[in-house]
Amino acid sequence: MKKGPENKNLKETIVFLEKTSKKNNSGIWKKVAEKISKPRRLHAQVNLGKISRLTKPNDKIVVVGKVLGAGSLSHAVEIASIAASEGTRGKVKKAGGKLVSIREMAEANPKGSGIVILQ
Repeated sequence: MKKGPENKNLKETIVFLEKTSKKNNSGIWKKVAEKISKPRRLHAQVNLGKISRLTKPNDKIVVVGKVLGAGSLSHAVEIASIAASEGTRGKVKKAGGKLVSIREMAEANPKGSGIVILQ
């Protein structure tokens, strides 16, 4: 019986987040690593419309799962997620936002200050 994700990149991201959390005493990256470690069926699927309603311009968001393209984004936000469709990428870019991997966001902000997890 296997435990945790089988995806090599996801495993590496989990290890990186755990190390970053310990090194910088940042609870947010530990929590994100725990959520990523769970089965994929428990990962979040968040629509752009929901992100638009719940955020303000220039917020930094982590979605532990997939960002879906339903709805529209009315302002620029930085979104880190496990996956996103090409349509979603286009809508985020059109709104002036940025879509990055969770690891990239953790590297840019190791303390995790100002970052919100959306589910």
